[in-house]
Amino acid sequence: MRALLVVNPQATSTTAAGRDVLTKALASELKLEVLQTRYRGHAAEATAAAVADGVALVVALGGDGTVNEVVNGLLAAQTGTGSGAPRPDPDGTAMLAVVPGGSANVFARALDMPRDPVEATGQVLTALAQRRRRLVGLGHADDRWFTFNAGMGWDAEVVAAVERARALGYEASPGRYAMTAFAQYVAQLRRPPSMTVELPGAAPLEGVRLAFVSNTDPWTYLSGRAVRTNPRSSFGSGLGLFALTGLGPRTIATTLRQMLAPDGDPHGRHVVRQDAVSQVRITSDRPLALQLDGDHLGERTDVEFLSVPGALRVVV
Repeated sequence: MRALLVVNPQATSTTAAGRDVLTKALASELKLEVLQTRYRGHAAEATAAAVADGVALVVALGGDGTVNEVVNGLLAAQTGTGSGAPRPDPDGTAMLAVVPGGSANVFARALDMPRDPVEATGQVLTALAQRRRRLVGLGHADDRWFTFNAGMGWDAEVVAAVERARALGYEASPGRYAMTAFAQYVAQLRRPPSMTVELPGAAPLEGVRLAFVSNTDPWTYLSGRAVRTNPRSSFGSGLGLFALTGLGPRTIATTLRQMLAPDGDPHGRHVVRQDAVSQVRITSDRPLALQLDGDHLGERTDVEFLSVPGALRVVV
């Protein structure tokens, strides 16, 4: 089987020697090509070109950003017909395999992949030998695919600020995320956003201050602890909406405690939740930051998030 291994050399949980071991293990069973990413968007470009050239499997070795780019490259030629969500043909493109190499690895964990890259590589090879495949639903927004989460407002502003810090040479550590989140929270209190959320068959919900959209559970991880906004969401259930109509300190403290609990099930007067919807539209009275899978895409005032069931074949 022809395969492309997309390697992020900046991945935080692998070393150059470790990546060589994984590459040799995969090459022993596959006709393997290897790409080391050099710039943002490189993984998506190379994946799309490889799929067009007939590659049957793309293995992403890196964090969630690398996985997101590979997924968008895999489905680059899979366009929708008419209005509504794209309708990809999972048999019409290459399969995906994921070897976790980042810090959070949310998508890989949601697939129940081992956190150790060597063990994960072994599971991929076993799954290939046993022809194990899984159809996974994805989210789609702003002409991009996302695998596990998206958001407008506070969380996206945090992502944007951390990206700016990384460009200046600072490490994207949990501590930096926490400090940045607090600074952005203060900014949100001083100038709270006002969003309107629209769901199928429901009246528009106005006065929303924060909105997350999930494609699975957990929404993300904080220093190894699962952050749960929509515990009943999964790759096959549709999108989960989590929104807050207030950002007061008491609301935030209570909600954060619920989100970090082992059986996290956020609820309360200012909490709005739907765990399985086909689409979510969010509009804002001013441009707000948008993030997909932790990737800052700029500012938007109107975004439609769509659930696309069975979009991708994943080797697990």
